[in-house]
Amino acid sequence: MTRPTFAALPAADLDSLGSPTIVLFGASEATPYDPAEPSHSADAPAAIRIASREFARQLGQLDFDLGFVPFPDPDDARGVVDVGDIATSPDDAPGNRERIEAATRTVLAAGAVPIVLGGDDSVPIPVAAGFADAGPLTIVQIDAHVDWGDVIRDEPLGYGSPMRRLAEMPHVTGMIQVGIRGLGSGGAWQIADAHDWGSRIVTGYDLLRHGIDAAIAQVPAGGRYLISIDCDGIDPAAFPAVAMPTPGGMRYEEVVLLLRGLAERGTIAGLVLAEYVPARDDPHRLCATMAARITAVTMGLILGEG
Repeated sequence: MTRPTFAALPAADLDSLGSPTIVLFGASEATPYDPAEPSHSADAPAAIRIASREFARQLGQLDFDLGFVPFPDPDDARGVVDVGDIATSPDDAPGNRERIEAATRTVLAAGAVPIVLGGDDSVPIPVAAGFADAGPLTIVQIDAHVDWGDVIRDEPLGYGSPMRRLAEMPHVTGMIQVGIRGLGSGGAWQIADAHDWGSRIVTGYDLLRHGIDAAIAQVPAGGRYLISIDCDGIDPAAFPAVAMPTPGGMRYEEVVLLLRGLAERGTIAGLVLAEYVPARDDPHRLCATMAARITAVTMGLILGEG
């Protein structure tokens, strides 16, 4: 049986990639806090792929989110492939991290851009680790929370700590955190640590006062950006299917404008989309559709106009 792929794009084998431009893969979890339970986002990669089928036949049309046609030739996938999901298990966190990092390294070695369908928010840690030999990296995070926890429930690599762990990586030279608001980011010391390290925190209220262009201006020009999107960075009125819904947040159009601004300002080096919780979606899986569209827009921006 043919393996389902994102938007019916070609399937590929991670061990024999050839020369792709973009490689999509799923990662259901890296380091869950409970090794006896699957991640709350374990089913997210499959749900996002299913939702992407809704627009699979429209990729040759004008995409108003992009301003151009991403795939003008229906027979040309422009080097985009989907290699399926990395094998993960909640009781094998070290193995999960090793396999996700190795997959990222393999994609980069093939000269491609990794797009990772998560998965809980511990997944960005091994993905970013996979960029260790790929040069300086700026992290652009969309999230309600700063994720600068240190050791939580005796675990330093869980979904409350990814930005602190990324900041400890020598190749991560900058960080911009967009959409921060409400509760759930931990004690004031965590935010102080983020500021002291040099993270530029753009709160939801900063966005309201100054607009998305002011957030984009915080990003170093000419850089290589690994985008980490926790879906609770989006307004739960539009995207309620998350583990920690927080009032307020970015609209879909603001996410798209931020992505477009990043593509204009530098290079999108990769995307990790995490923390979509299918069990909390509505029967029509509208949140999955939004996650799939964010993925497709990022893909189109990496490819550029064909």
